[in-house]
Amino acid sequence: MEQVVESIEERSLLSHPGAIMFVSCYELGHQPLGIAQPMGFLEQAGFAPVGLDIAVENIDESALRLARFVGISVPMHTALRLGVRVAELIRALNPACHICFYGLYASINAEYLLQRQADSVVGGEYEIPLRSLIEALDQGQAISLLKGVSSRNRVVGPWLQRVYASTTSTIPHPIPSRAGLPMLDKYARLEQNGKERLVGYVEASRGCLHHCLHCPIVPVYDGHFFLVPEAVVLEDIRRQVHAGATHITFGDPDFLNGPGHSISIVRAMQKEFLHLTFDFTAKIEHLLKRRALMPDLSAQGCLFVISAVESFSDHVLERLHKGHTGADIMTALGILREAGIALRPSFVAFTPWTSLDDYERMLDMVEAHDLIDATDPVQLSIRLLVPPGSALLAKSDIQRFLGPLDQAGFQYQWTHPDKRMDRLHQAVSAIVEASAKEEEDAMVTFDRIRAIADKIAGRRHAESSTRTRVSRPDRPKPPRLTESWFCCAEPTTQQFRPLLTKGHGAI
Repeated sequence: MEQVVESIEERSLLSHPGAIMFVSCYELGHQPLGIAQPMGFLEQAGFAPVGLDIAVENIDESALRLARFVGISVPMHTALRLGVRVAELIRALNPACHICFYGLYASINAEYLLQRQADSVVGGEYEIPLRSLIEALDQGQAISLLKGVSSRNRVVGPWLQRVYASTTSTIPHPIPSRAGLPMLDKYARLEQNGKERLVGYVEASRGCLHHCLHCPIVPVYDGHFFLVPEAVVLEDIRRQVHAGATHITFGDPDFLNGPGHSISIVRAMQKEFLHLTFDFTAKIEHLLKRRALMPDLSAQGCLFVISAVESFSDHVLERLHKGHTGADIMTALGILREAGIALRPSFVAFTPWTSLDDYERMLDMVEAHDLIDATDPVQLSIRLLVPPGSALLAKSDIQRFLGPLDQAGFQYQWTHPDKRMDRLHQAVSAIVEASAKEEEDAMVTFDRIRAIADKIAGRRHAESSTRTRVSRPDRPKPPRLTESWFCCAEPTTQQFRPLLTKGHGAI
């Protein structure tokens, strides 16, 4: 197969209309930076790539048949699950096409992907290796020794992929290319005070300083992070504002890894666009350490912060190496509220170490601290993912819970020692997916989850105060994005729907 791949075509890819395509499957409801970034690098090199976002666009089979190279962006678990289906469809329509998976979840699953549909795989810092790969294919050169690129003759580990990409390039960082992407009104919006606004998305940095054991960033970046040049971020923001955005999401794994860089960007952004608001993601640990910055961030337009709370159980937090305690969560919540910023928590609600009492305590804390409307219901269903290469495999006691690797599902199966917890997870997942489809009020969904948890625990379900509050549809709600699904959740039937193509059935 390697010979077929490397002799892709004597004719230049550059001269072939639609020859280079980048496909995004799911990027949390925002315009996909995962294809805008590499398209910017390729255009800088003189190529003319096109993009396709199947989250909001119909699959164009005629375009897939014309493509000579398709890069599939897989920055998260959901995207990988969908991306494999896309690759199967491409292979059926266009057997000669070179298929490359790239992104965070590509490198940790490289061997499996290369055994199945992929001709090449590129890891976390992917732009330079992708450019080198396409230039090599364009010139008919071998790809087996390209730095940062895994092929069927050579699999490069995630760490080496990152090192190659971050240390060998002097190529200027171009502005992400968004011109060919769907308009912002096709994506999630900011919902605030009963009104909706268009949202832009940027990243000021990639990677992370920390080593939380369950995080997929750790195997790829190993405690390192890289700054995107400030001028690039600001120009990308500027273009999205001109396209209608009035709110910006900073999608960095942790916006406060480099606080000087982040604050400088925010201040420059606010100076140019006085009414532009924003949100970001940061660890509880950083919210405590950088508490003095919160009033300034609020003054600059920060509406909410997403933070990986994960659990209120110190035992679980310790097993995940989260770097914070249950008490720290409450302190961070107070810091943000004092500054006028909402906290939107994410959870890993089901782990092998989470007891039924822990789960019910999580529900207690969410309700008692007025976090129901700030917590997307899917967060109450998230089950710990253990992908190949996870730091959990070597640095925790998880082995005793693990079953075999479900490679097609891109994770190790595990069983909770308390069978009630696995039953609860199945029940909560069904409630959450149905509520998302029906756009059910978060408080109604919360009360249904509480009822099933009480039932499985053998407790009498006390009537929740949420019943009173949900009768007030005009109740004040914290700002949120209208995309409620999450990167670590399993894809829904709705998300698979674009892949149910005419003549192909369920790919």
